[in-house]
Amino acid sequence: MIKLIACDLDGTLFNASMEVSDGNVQAIQRAENNGIEFLVASGRAPHESWGLIKSYGIHCGFINLNGALVYDPQGNLIVKNPIDLAVGRQIVKLLKQYHLYFEVVTKDKVYSEDLSARIANVAHYVMTLNPGLTFKEAVMVSGAKPAIVSIQEVDSFEHLLEDDNLEIMKIIAFDSRGPEFFSGIIPQVKQMGELSITSSSSDNIEINAAKAQKGPALMDYAQAKGIKREETAAIGDNLNDESMISMAGVGVAMGNAVLDIKNIATFITRTNNEDGVAAAIDRIIAENKKELK
Repeated sequence: MIKLIACDLDGTLFNASMEVSDGNVQAIQRAENNGIEFLVASGRAPHESWGLIKSYGIHCGFINLNGALVYDPQGNLIVKNPIDLAVGRQIVKLLKQYHLYFEVVTKDKVYSEDLSARIANVAHYVMTLNPGLTFKEAVMVSGAKPAIVSIQEVDSFEHLLEDDNLEIMKIIAFDSRGPEFFSGIIPQVKQMGELSITSSSSDNIEINAAKAQKGPALMDYAQAKGIKREETAAIGDNLNDESMISMAGVGVAMGNAVLDIKNIATFITRTNNEDGVAAAIDRIIAENKKELK
């Protein structure tokens, strides 16, 4: 009997237009009407996800920044897992040596040294979701996104990190050369401390504290609610969803998920452009009803 569903956003609940379809919203309501709690589990920062989700009338808890921050449905912070500041400074130094564009994420802000580079990176991602778009069109779409506008540009990460009270929740680096390029960087980052390194698309790596993973965060959240592991489900599409899909009682891979996620899933649903989340939720509701008979 599933009592809690954790769901990723990008590539999962969001379609190619980065919107939540009416079909998915209605399915979440059906889940709640059937006694199933819905929980967002995203690599996004709180300010990038809360407003978007609540604008659809969805009231739920949030696993943000891959588990660095976890909030209950009332918005109370219940888990915080920052990167050690000294380690964060080492990571910034390494990424700069590779001339990578990256962002430093705290509880309340996303910092960038070059907002135009951020828009360009998002534009490339939007183009992968919408192959018919030109780069110019994708830039226009990307620049209008609230998550872009809310990023704070700084002159220097080094100056930012001089503040000993700064708490780094995530560092995300982008490069269009993809996984093969990052394969040379990841081992060097791992040597710097106890860290979790995942990705939410082929053109990035997301660096968190070791405890900041969606799977452990989901298990902690469920335990606090008195929900057993086998009573949880998780839906996702990419490598930063791997821990929760493997740890949940039912792991669901989107039809557009990467192969590694499909290989560990309990079942595969439709794509994010075909209301795959709704299809998964309805299947879970149906299975719950069978158990009640």
